[in-house]
Formats: sequence, C-alpha cells, structure tokens
Amino acid sequence: MKANLLNSFAAGLLVSAGICGIVYFSQKTPVGKNEQTTVNSPTEEEMKESLSTAGYIILTDSEWDEQIATVEQEAQAKVQKEQKEKEGQADQAKQKESENVIYRTIVNVAPGMTSIDVGNALVQGKIIDSARTFFDEVEKRGLSNDLKPGTFELDSNMTLDEVMKIIFK
Repeated sequence: MKANLLNSFAAGLLVSAGICGIVYFSQKTPVGKNEQTTVNSPTEEEMKESLSTAGYIILTDSEWDEQIATVEQEAQAKVQKEQKEKEGQADQAKQKESENVIYRTIVNVAPGMTSIDVGNALVQGKIIDSARTFFDEVEKRGLSNDLKPGTFELDSNMTLDEVMKIIFK
C-alpha cells in the first residue's frame, strides 16, 4: 500500500504543476519598455506635480546648468566688486593718512652746520622728502652761508620757501 500511496501523491504533484504552468504561460507579459504593465504607474506630469507640492524644485539638465552658470557669474561679480571696494578703501585711507598727518619738529641749527646737515635733520623730522633737493635749492639761491643758528619749530605743512625763510637770514 505504501507504493500505491506514493504514486498517487506524485501524480497529484504533476497535475498541479501542469495547471500552474498553463496559468503562468497563458498570461500576457510586456515585451518592451514602452508597453504598460498592469500596475498603474504615475505619468511624468503627475510625478512632477506630486514633487512640486511636496516642496521640491524640478529642473531639466539644461535648466540646472543655466542656474549653476548664473550663480558662478554672480559670485565672480561679487568678488570683483569687493576687491574694487577694498582697493578704494585702501586708497582713501592712504589719502586721508597723508592729508591728515602733520609732522612737527624742532630743528636746532648749531654754528658750523651746513645746509646738508639741516636738510638731513628736516628729512628725519619728516618736514621735507629729500635732503638733496633742499641742498640744491639752497645752492641755487646762494643761501649756503646764511644759516641762522638757533632753535626753530617747523611743520610738514610749510613749503620749502617758508622753511628757508625761517632757517636762513
């Protein structure tokens, strides 16, 4: 009896497998990507609308590239503008510094000093820029022997003529 029972069980499995195979192969299946499946998938417009309502921004590749290019151009323009502003501020600071600073010094002219010595003292006190220019101007005017000994207060707002009038006889 055992062999008969096993034969019946095997026959039942074969019949059920055959029925399952017939049902499986009789259904229509999509051949390519363009055919729709039996599951309802959303269209592209429905997906865009769904994402937009959820707060996402949807861009094509070309739109994205345009956005990136625009942002880069704006960043470059901002950097250039900042550089120009910094340069302008630095120039203004230099101008203010050179315009607003007035140097005052006391020059002691001792007997026996030369106009070169006085010119060097004036350069150290930031009254004039060049001792050589001062010496040349003194020689040009013929004042090298007319130095007045004494103590003189001078400032950087004075012209070369004013300085010479104070120091020379």
